[in-house]
Amino acid sequence: MTVTSVEPYREVDFDKDGDGPGGQAEALASLARRGCTDLVLFTHGWNNSRSVASGLFDRFFAPFPGVTGGGRRLGYAGLVWPSMMFSDERTPDYAALAAVAPGRTATVSRIAELLAEEPADEEAFAEFAGLLRELTGIAPAGQADPAGLVAAEVPAFLAADPLTVYAMFADAREAEAAGTGAEAGAHAATEGMAGAAAGPGVGGPGAESLFGGDRVKRLWKGAKEALRQATYFTMKRRAGVVGERGLGPLLGDLGRRAPGLRVHLVGHSFGARLVAHALRGLPADVRTVKSVTLLQGAFSHYAFADRLPHDRGRRGSLGGLQSRVDGPVVACHSRHDTALRVFYPLASRLARDDESLLGDDRRWWAIGYDGVQAVPGTTVRTLGAALRDGVPAAGCVSVDAAQVVSEHSDICHADLARLVARAGRLA
Repeated sequence: MTVTSVEPYREVDFDKDGDGPGGQAEALASLARRGCTDLVLFTHGWNNSRSVASGLFDRFFAPFPGVTGGGRRLGYAGLVWPSMMFSDERTPDYAALAAVAPGRTATVSRIAELLAEEPADEEAFAEFAGLLRELTGIAPAGQADPAGLVAAEVPAFLAADPLTVYAMFADAREAEAAGTGAEAGAHAATEGMAGAAAGPGVGGPGAESLFGGDRVKRLWKGAKEALRQATYFTMKRRAGVVGERGLGPLLGDLGRRAPGLRVHLVGHSFGARLVAHALRGLPADVRTVKSVTLLQGAFSHYAFADRLPHDRGRRGSLGGLQSRVDGPVVACHSRHDTALRVFYPLASRLARDDESLLGDDRRWWAIGYDGVQAVPGTTVRTLGAALRDGVPAAGCVSVDAAQVVSEHSDICHADLARLVARAGRLA
């Protein structure tokens, strides 16, 4: 991998289970011996190749030499993990999907065939639903999760009636395309679910009325969105595994090898979830992580809460773990992020994401849409104010970055590099 905008640069690599090649901690520790005082480690979210990751790292790191100072000498690291890009492209990248789903090439091929053929056949929709379950590799309720972390419950959209789910997704897609926003999309999804649940199945009595006009095409568009949601769920779970089992222990090893090297973690989208979950795997006695910056994080805004608003006896998945950072946890959010505004809430609801349940639409919002929630003492600032006045030396900070972040992937800005520098006391 080539990153030309900064030097010295190192690469960190993990597979889907959080395993990586030997010697990675030593390679990072060598930066301290080269005179580096600080390490900025950044990881991507959705991605479909190492070259895409390399390009993102190159663009993101480029402003850093011009925004740091104060006697700090920075080293840089890009973390690559097996995620996939499957967002708004007209023709899904099935090759990339197969590449990050080992052993399921035949499953991906059959999914591609069905989406291309769009058969008006109830059995085809049922087959497609089964293929999505195979792709995700999710264990049935009551069995151990393949990742070995928690018992898994099958997400609702993989267990419910396919016609119901696909009609709902089609309605939500159309509402989003019309610019009516998350609330209208949720309303349309509810109406679509009710209509599909009430309607007859394909091939049964009344099938002609159910599939009149463009009904079949609409349902297959919804099925395509269900595939996106299946990849979403897989990547969400994988990001947590890689963070906890891979990056967290690596940082612990690095802290022992180079205790004076100050580490600053930065992640985008599911990469933000990855670096946040690294705190679960970080040894409690390691205090070398000096800041964490979450860019448009695709995980629950209640993750750091000690008590969930809907259930005071429970905490978020990362409840209280901001205390393992010897500095601030900064969450950037933007109201312009359509992916987090519309489809993250939909996916969280369908996956029964109990850690983000409340009593209104806010229950499904992401930390990258409205920042840290339900954590007393959280500092709230605009990006301009954070750059002008800085951020607190510890605790959670929500920064409204809408002035520069126009959509989910819009993160390569000098002002965001300055924010990382502010959070890590690098400026």
